[in-house]
Formats: sequence, structure tokens, C-alpha cells
Amino acid sequence: MMKEFIDGNTAIARGALDAGCDFYAGYPITPATPILLYMARELPKVGGTVIQGEDEIASIGMCIGASLAGARPLTATSGPGISLYSENIGLAIMTEAPMVIVDVQRMGPATGGATTGAQGDVGFVRWVTSGGYPIIALAPSTVPECYTLTMKAFDLAERFRTPVFVLSDKELSSAMSTVEIGDYRKVDVRRRHVASPNEPFVPYRFEPLDEPPAFSPYGGPHAVRYTTSTHDEYGYLTKDPAKVDRLNRHLALKIENHRDEIEMVDFDLQEGADTLFVSYGITAQAMQEAVEAARNDGHQVSGITILSLWPVPERSILKAARNAQRVVVAELNHGQYLREVERLLLKAAARKSIPAPEVVGVNRVDGDLISPQQFLDTLEA
Repeated sequence: MMKEFIDGNTAIARGALDAGCDFYAGYPITPATPILLYMARELPKVGGTVIQGEDEIASIGMCIGASLAGARPLTATSGPGISLYSENIGLAIMTEAPMVIVDVQRMGPATGGATTGAQGDVGFVRWVTSGGYPIIALAPSTVPECYTLTMKAFDLAERFRTPVFVLSDKELSSAMSTVEIGDYRKVDVRRRHVASPNEPFVPYRFEPLDEPPAFSPYGGPHAVRYTTSTHDEYGYLTKDPAKVDRLNRHLALKIENHRDEIEMVDFDLQEGADTLFVSYGITAQAMQEAVEAARNDGHQVSGITILSLWPVPERSILKAARNAQRVVVAELNHGQYLREVERLLLKAAARKSIPAPEVVGVNRVDGDLISPQQFLDTLEA
């Protein structure tokens, strides 16, 4: 089997190219800059366009414009850049502009630790824009997953006409790994849904409510209005309560009602296990080692790696935790995803009138990675 020595940033960029990405705009920022440099070198070779914007605000604005003009855009940044992207992310949600946003996380807040890994943007990307509308965020835990989930992000962006996040981190994206070529798994990325040029076209007509509208054919006969403001199905601003309600419910339900198309996890379940380890991203690698070590030591332990952070893969988490007395959630932050797991388990227990499992957090915010031993220590607590 052929192997190569590669980092996660390179795998993400390759995944974008194989997904049909034809436009990239971004601004240099550690640790995401290598994606910009790779795309600047390789995308023009296949007829694509790369622009280094004057700042992050301009860069994501260009991605939105490119998307609405028919391109398949990618941008990559880190936490401080997501701060600057936030207003235009709202515009992308409102105009239903498909694109992929890579967040190579580093330690915050503010400038934080530019060369220090973290998983601190998990809650940030979920609530990044006003209104609290749902987003889709995927989290690779290995270099091959960086490739595959980037392709999947482009597919989901086209399916739901929405920006999709890929949450990597400094360690996963910058550290070199030996990867077997066969471990890269391609994803079929659907074509954009375009209306017929020979039929009447209404740019924001969606039937049913939870399905995205079709695009006008690019260069075709229709005039299409795009606005940051609440609008009717023709793109005109409106204060009509029924039309406002319909639009806002659509923006939420097109994601919430299709969790089954988005939900992705890796199970490692053991019959009779009373402890469940939960993790995502780079921390999942330590979790997988800990599961194996715990079983070798006679413990009954299950593990679940979350690949689709948002919307929360509720059915999969509940399945994995069905018989657990203790659920351990490990992440490189103060416990952002632990709150989601705890909320879900408490709600499920209350519905069945049974005790909820104990939820334990394993967290590091000192710049070092969580070790397998930190998972194992929770078995003795």
C-alpha cells in the first residue's frame, strides 16, 4: 500500500479541489495560511480563481459574491478571522449562498496563542450570527477525514444552500502524518439545483417549507435580488408577519428537519459498557487509544467520535449512551460540547423518568493535548 507524509491543511485543500472548488478568497492567518498558499498554487491550474483579500471581511464577501454567481467557493481562517467573518456569515445564511468555511482553530480569546492548538470555536461557529439560526459544522479527527469531510462539506453546502464549516485545529492541520493513500475516501458532490430557464422563476419560493429554493440559471433570463434583510419570495423587503415567519422557519427547518442527512459519527461500542467516552477532532485520537487500553485492562468502555458537531447528532449520542452510567466528554476548551451532551441526556432521562448518567468533562486549555491517560483517570474517579 502506497503511503505519503502529509498534514491536515494539505488534505483539506486537496479535498476542496476534488469537490470541484473553483474559487478561493482568504487572508493569511496562522494556522490556516497553508490552505491559502496551496490553493494559490494549485487552483489556477484547473481554471479556478484565487484572491488574497485585503482582509477577512473582504475575503468572505468575495466568496458570497462568487457563490451567487455560480462558483463553488472555499475560504479558510482561524478564530480571529471568524470574528470578522461573522456579519457576512449572516448574509450567506440569509441569501442561502453555499460555500465552505474552514476554521483551523487556535487558542483564544482574541489573538490568543497563534501557534497553540485548541477547540475553542465550537460554540462560536454555532452562534456566530444574529438570530441563532442553525448551521452545519463538521469536525475531522484524522488527516484522511480532513480530505473526506471537506468534500462532504461542499456536498452539504449545495444540498442545503448554506455555508458549511469544517472545524480543524492547529495540531491536526499542521502536524505531519503518515497516511495510506487508500484511506482517502471520496464523496460524490451533487451539482447545484438550477431552475429551468423556460419556466416562471421566483427566487425564494420553497415548497415544501424545509427545502431550499432553486437557483436561477447563471447568465439566464431572470433578475434576482439578494438582500441582507428579511424578504418575501421575490427578494423584496417585507414586514408582513406571515411572510417573515415563513422565511425564518424555512431557514431553520431546512437544516433541523434533515438531521438524518447530516449526522455523522464513528461508533466503537462494547456490549454492557457502563462508561462512554465522547470526543471529536484531534482529541478523538487520544480517546481511541484510551478505549483500547481500558478494555485491555478489563474495563467495559464504549467510544463515539463526533464528526458532525452541528446540528448535534442526537440519535447517535443517545444510542451510544443507552446503558452508560458515566459519559466522559473530552475537548480542548472549558466544556462547550459537554453542555450539549448533558442537555440531551438529561432531557432523555426526564422523558423516561429514569436517572440520567453522570456527565464528566475532561478539558485542557493550557495548549497541550489531552492524553489517553486523562481518559483512563476518569475510570478510577
